[in-house]
Amino acid sequence: MTPRITLLIASLHVLLYLWLTVRVITRRKASRIGIGTGGNEVLARAVRVHANFGEYVPLGLLLLALLELSGIRPALLWVFGIGLLLARILHAIGLGGSAGVSFGRFGGMLLTLGVLLAMAITGIWRFVIPYTL
Repeated sequence: MTPRITLLIASLHVLLYLWLTVRVITRRKASRIGIGTGGNEVLARAVRVHANFGEYVPLGLLLLALLELSGIRPALLWVFGIGLLLARILHAIGLGGSAGVSFGRFGGMLLTLGVLLAMAITGIWRFVIPYTL
């Protein structure tokens, strides 16, 4: 079985990651800061958005692939994959716009954690009762 759903979801996440990377690069170039953030708040937020993506998404995609390979129903995989992508877009918009509390930042993190938790529970359930989901 080929993890086709995860392949598409991972590919979409890579496109988002590349966009976040370009945002950091352009902000570095504009502020002439090669390493670190030099106290530039806009650059610091862009770097955090990029880093936060790198902290959460790989684990989510790994779990999504393992769930797909274990035979979880496609509808559930789509919910998890699209949910994670929307969460990361929300977070990027929220934190990218303000260092303070925002709907995007809060909602994006809440949705990210919710999707990861749901995937973890599904994985444990799949292990304990292998043929129900």
